[in-house]
Amino acid sequence: MCTPLTELVGVRHPIVQTGMGWVAGPRLVSATAEAGALGILASATMTVEQLRAAVREVKSRTQAPFGVNLRADAGDARDRVRIIIDEGVKVASFALAPSKELIAELKDAGVVVVPSIGARRHAEKVAAWGADALIVQGGEGGGHTGDVATTVLLPQVVDAVDIPVIAAGGFHDGRGLVAALAYGAAGIAMGTRFLLTSDSTVPDAVKARYLAAGVKDVTVTTAVDGLPHRMLRTEMVAALENAGRIRALAQAVRRAAGFRRISGLSWSRMVRDGMAMKHGRDLSWSQVLLAANTPMLLKASMVDGRTDLGVMASGQVAGLIEDLPSSTELVERVMEEAREVLKGLPRV
Repeated sequence: MCTPLTELVGVRHPIVQTGMGWVAGPRLVSATAEAGALGILASATMTVEQLRAAVREVKSRTQAPFGVNLRADAGDARDRVRIIIDEGVKVASFALAPSKELIAELKDAGVVVVPSIGARRHAEKVAAWGADALIVQGGEGGGHTGDVATTVLLPQVVDAVDIPVIAAGGFHDGRGLVAALAYGAAGIAMGTRFLLTSDSTVPDAVKARYLAAGVKDVTVTTAVDGLPHRMLRTEMVAALENAGRIRALAQAVRRAAGFRRISGLSWSRMVRDGMAMKHGRDLSWSQVLLAANTPMLLKASMVDGRTDLGVMASGQVAGLIEDLPSSTELVERVMEEAREVLKGLPRV
């Protein structure tokens, strides 16, 4: 299936595996790339040297194109961009809009720049700055999310820009791919669906928790870090939502102390990181501490398997997923379903 996405990045299928922190590592990314889709390596949870090693590991496993996801606001963003350029990575994706200068630097080196956005005005801005394509995530998507549904946001952005648009938020099968193409998208991006594959390194107990979840078990909360965050409803999430300010602060301090030991961060660094997130937002002190520790809250689940202590970011589609195929099986299934749906459409 040839679309502007497949032509732009050189993959066989118009499917993207998103850069999920602690999830999208070399094994999942290389398996996705070998399946003919675009795998995106998550770098925000890696040091610069870990990122270089991860990129080289992916390259040792596959010769297919893949990408790296970056935080545009990271202090070492340019060091990470240099790794992408030096190592010949095909795609750079961004969780936050990169600067005009950063886009130009990557494009001059032949790297395809694909920011993720959640609003039409952001799409128009990065398109004007030279982005090659966009990932548009509607409110159904996992992690930090907005409140506009994909079915509303996607056509709005498609009409506003003249570069390929990749639809994210609520996709898990071939029917969704066909629907996205009908809206004018060049392909789909999936996070939760790739998290729930046999190639994902997420612990089995955590995958089981996702598979057991229904649609109503996926919630949006601001209790973790003050931003709308879509995740599985767990005991920890419920406790944070129900706690008063003093109790919430006590819980945050206790958890922060534990994660400080794991991460090696100082108290001053944790508070400084949290205050940076607090800027311009009305966060309680418990949310400031939790905001600084959000990556470690994710690690507790996605790496350590602690469903009682960690955060499990999740798209709404978790309530529809029932199995753990390999990345190859998933991609082949989605493409076959898409072809069958297209065959069954009435002729005009």
